[in-house]
Amino acid sequence: MAKPIHSMIRVRDEARSLDFYRRAFGLEVADHLKFADFALIYLRHPSSPFEVELTVNFDRKEPYVLGDGYGHLAVVVEDLDAEHARFERESLAPGPLRDFKHGGKTLARFFFVSDPDGYKIEVIQRGGRFG
Repeated sequence: MAKPIHSMIRVRDEARSLDFYRRAFGLEVADHLKFADFALIYLRHPSSPFEVELTVNFDRKEPYVLGDGYGHLAVVVEDLDAEHARFERESLAPGPLRDFKHGGKTLARFFFVSDPDGYKIEVIQRGGRFG
């Protein structure tokens, strides 16, 4: 059976991206591989073996075009309201809190935030399907 191990995104500014993912989600560098033209940086949270791989192409000057195929990464938190307030204090520009309903019942509470390159991350309240 296949086991998911990482998701890769391309970023332009290594320092800004590392700062964002550390402050926003507590991700720390698990491995950093530097090559002549690019670097691969694997970020991990202590609670999970799943990693976010940041690819930094050194010659890239213009922003990446995210296109209409990219969706989002998602993380769960214990206290969505507290996390939203923390993101605001950290000037991480969280979007509004959303209450997603299906059949008149709340399916999920969440907000979105964008990283320095414009990738969206969904922050979801733990519980229900997202336990």
